[in-house]
Amino acid sequence: MFNCNIHKAPFLNHCLLSIASLGLLLLIMLTAGNYPEWVEHYYSQTVYHLISQLWHFLLSWLPFSLGDVFYVIVIICLLHISWKLLCYGMHKQLKYIGKAVLNLTVGIQLFIIAFYLLWGMNYFRPPAAKLLQLPVGTYTLSELQAITTLIIDSANASRATLTTAQLNTQNAVIYQKAALAIQHIGSEHPALQSFYPTVKPSMFTPLLNYLGTAGYFNPFSSEAQINYEMPLVNRPVTACHEMAHQIGFAREDEANFVGFIAGIQSPDRLLRYSAYYLAMDELMHQVHQRDTLVFHELKKRISIPVSADLKAERLYWLHYQNQLGRLSSLFYDRFLKINNQPEGLRTYNRMINLTIAYYRSGKKLGNGNWKSIKYVNPN
Repeated sequence: MFNCNIHKAPFLNHCLLSIASLGLLLLIMLTAGNYPEWVEHYYSQTVYHLISQLWHFLLSWLPFSLGDVFYVIVIICLLHISWKLLCYGMHKQLKYIGKAVLNLTVGIQLFIIAFYLLWGMNYFRPPAAKLLQLPVGTYTLSELQAITTLIIDSANASRATLTTAQLNTQNAVIYQKAALAIQHIGSEHPALQSFYPTVKPSMFTPLLNYLGTAGYFNPFSSEAQINYEMPLVNRPVTACHEMAHQIGFAREDEANFVGFIAGIQSPDRLLRYSAYYLAMDELMHQVHQRDTLVFHELKKRISIPVSADLKAERLYWLHYQNQLGRLSSLFYDRFLKINNQPEGLRTYNRMINLTIAYYRSGKKLGNGNWKSIKYVNPN
């Protein structure tokens, strides 16, 4: 962290100049976010590709997340600074408080700049619908009902094929199959291209349970982390979701969608079921908001094993639910709104628009080409 001597004017001026310069750089970066095509061409497809390849090449072989270690160091540093500020305040050492505040300001600015430079600018690239040429638009209740029915039937069928052994798949195997699925969908489509995709168990998993978090992406090390204790059905598609962030899909709805299409095209039965299960859950929430009668009608269509998985997942998260989880949700909701996702946590539900557009288009991503799929628009 930048250090300066508050007792000497030249050093104080140097601190203030650094703060002003870093502030200007941050302003330029955020202003560039108003030009999505520029971000796509000069950052997402060039700078970020290089950064992504380098980080993945250097860190993908590590069995643990170096990014988690970085977070621990940051937390320790913040606790140390907070303790020093408290001590200075108790002894009314205002000059040292000023020095610490200047240092902290520079540190926070560097942290934010590093976030956007290493990954965060991807929030401002063109939407996935444009990059993947999907016809996103309004949809009717009948169309939502038809696609939800299709997804429920696919989830039921996928669940029925799972063996006892597959329902006890080890996490290491789940991570490997998810990485292969991400590699597969990116083999032909440039927007989905990945570099050494990997997902790792989070060392913060016990805390993630209380926060109600399935996984997260570390923008400073380009590592995808997953809650390795959550219900098995959630793990495969969550792994794909976090690796979608690695590809450069920063928005949550888009990462959900990329994880979904990677999952349903995987030959791994557990991953396919996990992907359909995610989409079914998202679509059913939307149906419930649009028409409760249709919701209850579709709910009867869900098979007993899938219903049991839904119940087990709900009970798992309820076991850990507390005020800490609500507080983290409020914080993350604000974070999403700042980063070009004005709907906040409701952004996750926008995956539905992409999913409907995917089925509506009659096209399929991956497998070397766009291939037809079976869906009939009811309108």
